[in-house]
Amino acid sequence: MTRFKFRALGLLAVFSLASPPVSAADTIRLAVMQTGTLKWELGVINKLGLAKAAGLNLQTQVTASPEAQKIALLGGTADIIVSDWLFVSRERAAGRHLKFYPYSSAVGAVMVRKGSPMRKLADLKGKKLAVAGGPLDKSWLLLQAYGQKRGFDVKHEANLMFGAPPLLQQKTLQGEADASLNFWNFSAALEGKGFRPLVTMAHVERKLGAKGKVAMLGYVFTSAFAKSHKAALDRFLALTRKAKGILASTPADWAALGPHIGAPDAVTQALFRRDYSAGIPARPIADEQRDAATLFDVLARTGGTKLVGAGKTLDPGTYYTGMPGS
Repeated sequence: MTRFKFRALGLLAVFSLASPPVSAADTIRLAVMQTGTLKWELGVINKLGLAKAAGLNLQTQVTASPEAQKIALLGGTADIIVSDWLFVSRERAAGRHLKFYPYSSAVGAVMVRKGSPMRKLADLKGKKLAVAGGPLDKSWLLLQAYGQKRGFDVKHEANLMFGAPPLLQQKTLQGEADASLNFWNFSAALEGKGFRPLVTMAHVERKLGAKGKVAMLGYVFTSAFAKSHKAALDRFLALTRKAKGILASTPADWAALGPHIGAPDAVTQALFRRDYSAGIPARPIADEQRDAATLFDVLARTGGTKLVGAGKTLDPGTYYTGMPGS
């Protein structure tokens, strides 16, 4: 298993927390993206001994990609990953009983330089737009639907450049793209370097029918795990919510974390902290599920079966509702 050294306040350490298992029911195996925000939160949990206090033994494996996480979950080597409700609904339609619980509503934006004359999406006509991910990226598909409602076909009227988020961030900074649609942390990093939002994905979601901020990412686990480990699962969800609150309210933690996540200076760290904090879910599950169903319909029309699978609507059993207060 990959090991990371604590630096400064130790927010980069993410691995089996030093808490001996009380029983198998108290052990949770996590598959964590090497560059994911859950890693930051596990660093807080580790530093403060929160898992031990909650009677949990967290065993963590680091993965290099979202697909590797999914393989770990579906292959039975991980109990919980972070993914989106689209994946959960698609797998449920295929007969695999997964559950989703909101993790983050932080989303990115179309970013342009502060001095750019562009003021609306249609101003991207003839311009080069860098799009993180690929043609089936959710934000990209939602942006297309948003443009279509305003009579602008961004897919065909802008010049597109697809690629990995870090690569496109560099190309944008180097002036190889006029605008960039990237994930929230890369958008925050660009803002710290003199860029501004042309349109935020939170705005796009609302204009496409969502009533509030939608947690696109969530903890994903099987229905069987939720049943057999309900007490441990609920403690874990409460534990990570506590860790989010601690991280959101502790600027010193961001000073330690910043140089390792693309936020080396105080200004950018403040932007990261702002957007991370704004993305902490706080809405009832019923509201989340209603808005997810609305956006699912948009994605199904835009991305088709290659994106959503066989399901015509968001599977009604997608969300985990067993958490107290849900």
